[in-house]
Amino acid sequence: MATIKDIAQQAGVSPATVSRVLNYDSELSVSSETKEKIFKAAEALNYTKHKKKSQPETSSMRLIQWFDTEEELADLYYLAIRIGIENKTEELGIRLLKEPYEGLTDTAVDGTIALGKFDDHQIRQLKKSQSNLLMVDFDALSQGVNSLVVDFQQAVDLVIDDFIAKGHQRIGLLSGVEFTKDHHQEIEDPRRRIFEERLRRLKLHHPQYHLSAPFTVEGGYEAMKEYLQQNKELPSALFASSDALAIGAMRALQEKNIKIPDEIAIIGFNDVSVAKYVFPTLSTIKVHTEWLGELAVTTLLDIITNAAPVPRKVTIATELITRQSS
Repeated sequence: MATIKDIAQQAGVSPATVSRVLNYDSELSVSSETKEKIFKAAEALNYTKHKKKSQPETSSMRLIQWFDTEEELADLYYLAIRIGIENKTEELGIRLLKEPYEGLTDTAVDGTIALGKFDDHQIRQLKKSQSNLLMVDFDALSQGVNSLVVDFQQAVDLVIDDFIAKGHQRIGLLSGVEFTKDHHQEIEDPRRRIFEERLRRLKLHHPQYHLSAPFTVEGGYEAMKEYLQQNKELPSALFASSDALAIGAMRALQEKNIKIPDEIAIIGFNDVSVAKYVFPTLSTIKVHTEWLGELAVTTLLDIITNAAPVPRKVTIATELITRQSS
């Protein structure tokens, strides 16, 4: 694992600044550019498979980004996937045109990756305007669009099985709340539905232990802070739908001197690079995000070169990484 000093050297900042940024220090005032440098350095140093460009550009792809830079820095999941896409296209000699949905041009490309959550109207428009379209981290197969997604059922089962194996009966959830951009359509957090269904089957479903918040550190912090103000009993274990949510909840718990994992065990989701540097280090479901980005590129290449009679859905597994928080 890369050290704080390694990241500081690559980002060109002090180790103290790196430590505070990686721990989402709310009192630290640094620019978005500095934060992006640090987070990118952390991702790059913790993912070493990238190969240098090995051939001249022979094809082109468009990357439509759902998150802007500020949103990427609030939750590093999409930043990590984007890095994987950029690295793989560079390695394969593919010209990558990055555009936001609101700023799409008519520049011709061989295929398009749409990264993030898009509403029904946006998907219909993308189907009309983009040939060889692949949605990443959004299941649009029912709308006739190729999709690359994470296996949430397998991920949730890993978390619940681990909690039960450690004797937990009061199991809570901090799920994420998000909306599509143009039409403010709420997007269901699939982890919540799967989590609740499994706990009902186990007769361990306790709705009072279920929280929700935007997918950010601040969202997790505020949700847990409010919960602690209104409730005396904690769940003994908590699953958060993202590492950002988990880190925010941990900060609120630590402010009340609640010991993690002695009084409450916490598992996040994604395993972004920051999970290794917070205290206690965060147990989490690892989505191989950079590899997911690479897989998006190779999957789209296959879609471009091998015409299929129907759209496809590719689902990738996850793994549980156990650290100090659980």
